[in-house]
Amino acid sequence: MSAPERTAAVPGDRVDPAVWRLAFTVIVGALAVVFDTTIVSIAINDLGRDLGASLGTIQWISTGYLLAMFVTIPIAGWAQSVLGGRRLWTAALGVFLLGSVLCALAWDAPSLIVFRVVQGVGGGVMMPLMVTLIMQATGGRNIGRVMATVTLPASLGPILGPVLGGIILHVGDWRWLFLVNIPFCAVGAWLALRNLPDDHPAPGARRARLDAVGLLLLSPGVAAVIYGLSQVEGGDGAARVQVVVPVLAGVALIGGFVAWAVPRSSRALVDVGLFRHRPLASSSALSFLAGATLYGAMLLLPLYLQRVRGEDALGAGLLLIPQGVGTLMSRTIAGRCTDRYGPRWVAFTGFAVVTAATVPFAFVSAGTSIVPLMAALLVRGFGMGSVNIPLASAGYAGLGRADIPHASIISRVAMQIGGSVGTAVLAVILQHTASGARTPDALAGAFSTAFWWSVGFTAVAVPLTLLLPGRTGSAPAEPAGQEAGRPAGVEKSPAA
Repeated sequence: MSAPERTAAVPGDRVDPAVWRLAFTVIVGALAVVFDTTIVSIAINDLGRDLGASLGTIQWISTGYLLAMFVTIPIAGWAQSVLGGRRLWTAALGVFLLGSVLCALAWDAPSLIVFRVVQGVGGGVMMPLMVTLIMQATGGRNIGRVMATVTLPASLGPILGPVLGGIILHVGDWRWLFLVNIPFCAVGAWLALRNLPDDHPAPGARRARLDAVGLLLLSPGVAAVIYGLSQVEGGDGAARVQVVVPVLAGVALIGGFVAWAVPRSSRALVDVGLFRHRPLASSSALSFLAGATLYGAMLLLPLYLQRVRGEDALGAGLLLIPQGVGTLMSRTIAGRCTDRYGPRWVAFTGFAVVTAATVPFAFVSAGTSIVPLMAALLVRGFGMGSVNIPLASAGYAGLGRADIPHASIISRVAMQIGGSVGTAVLAVILQHTASGARTPDALAGAFSTAFWWSVGFTAVAVPLTLLLPGRTGSAPAEPAGQEAGRPAGVEKSPAA
C-alpha cells in the first residue's frame, strides 16, 4: 500500500506514522543544506584571510552556491519523473556529500568556489524534492500540521547555523565547516534507503521531457548578468569591459529564453506567461527583493561584527542569535495573520519592519553600542519571518492546479536570483567603499554605505506589497491530478 493510501486509511485527523517516518528521513538529510548557508556565512572573513582572496572573490562562495541551486531547482521535477523520488533523493545527497568533501579539500579560493557549485547542485534538487515527497506522502491530508513540523529545522537554521560555524572555527580549521555535513548526508542516505518508497518508474512508463533549450538559455544568461554586476569596481565602474560584455550577453540569452518560452507556455522550463497574473508577478518581485535583503545581510552582518568590532567567528555567531530568534517567533503569528487579513498587509508590515530595523546599521560606527544593534536584529528577524509566509501563499491566489508547479518554480527561483544579486552587489559596494579605509571608523563608514543599499532593497519592496492580493480563498481540498501535477518545465513524451 502506498503512502497516500495508508494516509487515507488513518481515521480522523491523525497523521499516519509512515508519513512522520518519511518526514523525519528527509529532514535529517536536508539539515546539511539548511545549516550549510548560515554556517559558511559566518566564515567569509576567515576564508578570505586564510585563502588570500579579496571580498569580491570570496563572496562567490555564497553567490556560486546560490546560482547552482537556481539552475537545478527547475529540473528537480523532471529528474524525479525519470529516476523516482528515492533514487533522486539519495543521488542528490551523494552529490551534496561529494561537494562537501571536495570543499574541505580545496586548495585556494577558485577551487572552493567550484566545489561550492557542486554542493549547490545537490542542494538545489533536495529542497524542492523534500516538499514534493512529503506532499505526495500526505495525500492532501494534514498538510499544515506536517509542514509546520518540517519547516521548523529551516527556521532554526539562522539561530544555530552561525553559532555552529563560530564554534567550528573557534576550535578547528575552516575545512570542518564542510566535513560536518558528512554525518547528516550518510545517515540521511541510510534512512532514505530504509524509509522512502521505491517509486522508480516502471520500464516503458511515460517519461517527462526536459526543456533543455530553455535551460541552456536561462541558466547561463542569469549567471552572466550576475557575474557582470560583480565586476563593477574601480573608477570605470559599470563601463568596464568585464562588466558590459557579460551583462549584455546575459541579457541576450535571457531575451532568447523569453522568445523561446512564450509560445511553448507550460512546456517551457518556466511558463513566463504566468507573469501576467498579478499576484504571482508581484510576489515574485518581492521574493527577489527578500532574497537580496536576506542573503545580502548574511554577508554584511558577520563581516561588520568581525572587521569593525573585532569579534571572532564564535562571538559574531552568538551576536546574530537575536535575528534567528525573531524569525522563529514570527512563524505562528504571521501564519495566523495571513489567514485572517490576507498576505498584502502582513507582507507590507513585514517589509516595513525589516526596513526600519536595518536603518540603525546604516548609522554604525566603531564605537556603537552592541545592545541596540542586537535589539534591532531581533526586530529585523521578526520582520523577515513575517515576510516569508505571506509571499509563500500570495503567488498561488487565483491560479489553476496545472499552473501551480510553474508558480512554485518561479517563486523559488526569484528568491535564489535575488540572493545572488544582493550578495554580489553588496560585496562590490563594500569592497569599493572600504578600499581606502585605514581606521575602524573609516571601515565602519564603508559598512554604513553598504547597509544603506540594503535598506534601499527593502524599502522598494514596501509599496510593491500593495499589489499583493488581500484575503485569498482556500485552496481546493483534493490533491492535483496527474496531468495538473506534471512537473514544470517538462512535457509528456510521445512514447508510452
